[in-house]
Amino acid sequence: MLTVSPTAAEAIAMLVEHSDMPDSGGIRIAAGEPTEHGTPLAISLVEAPEPDDEVIAGTDAAVFLEPQIAPYLDDAVLDAQVTDGEIAFALHEGDTTQPASENGAGPH
Repeated sequence: MLTVSPTAAEAIAMLVEHSDMPDSGGIRIAAGEPTEHGTPLAISLVEAPEPDDEVIAGTDAAVFLEPQIAPYLDDAVLDAQVTDGEIAFALHEGDTTQPASENGAGPH
């Protein structure tokens, strides 16, 4: 199951708090539009999970995974870096420091 770092949980909670989202809001990680280089992951701020989404428990932040990508993130860690009010999320494999995928997101 995807692990959410304390920094990522704090960033997600901050995004939800500073948006018009209800308390049930969080981020959803899903497959993006396929490209010639593969299919990127898309992170979006949502009010609630989709009916079949996997809900990651264990943090104060809500993270929802599209069912098709959940198995690929089974041993991943979602982390975040906050710099000058901008949030950059990154997925790392297990306990390594090499990112498996990155997606920057900021307040919208």
